[in-house]
Amino acid sequence: MALPDLPIAPELAVSEWFNTPEPLTLEALRGRVVLLHAFQLLCPGCVAHAIPQVQRIERAFAQTDLQIIGIHTVFEHHDAMSPVTLRAFLHEYRLASPVAVDLADDQSPIPVTMRRYAFQGTPSSVLIGRDGVVLHQSFGVEEDLVMGARIAMALATSQVSQ
Repeated sequence: MALPDLPIAPELAVSEWFNTPEPLTLEALRGRVVLLHAFQLLCPGCVAHAIPQVQRIERAFAQTDLQIIGIHTVFEHHDAMSPVTLRAFLHEYRLASPVAVDLADDQSPIPVTMRRYAFQGTPSSVLIGRDGVVLHQSFGVEEDLVMGARIAMALATSQVSQ
């Protein structure tokens, strides 16, 4: 029985980047494992659980080619979560990995990347393999051991030819 084709991760739609000298694209990151973590700075679950988990992942996988990208995906309290507020939040919580501001548009109060990935809310995470395929997507916070095992398995795969 043939395995179904897994979806290629949709490109990120970003209005602004933090913690990176230049914008990132998933296409340019092919060959690396990518962990996307969608959050809102006013989301209690993000602040209490997801952000600390991402910081643990940053430390645990610092010597690997894992690329972590935060996506600040605002679907409520839009006025309270400005780029100025986000910059202060990133500084206070010492988030070092690149953070993208999900692009808002006139079509929906739900930002573009959130719609592309059909996120149910925040926190959400997406693990993307070296070939650009979505390996796993979840809503909420998974156990550290489960998340670490998923990342380690993805990192153990061979480099894809470019």
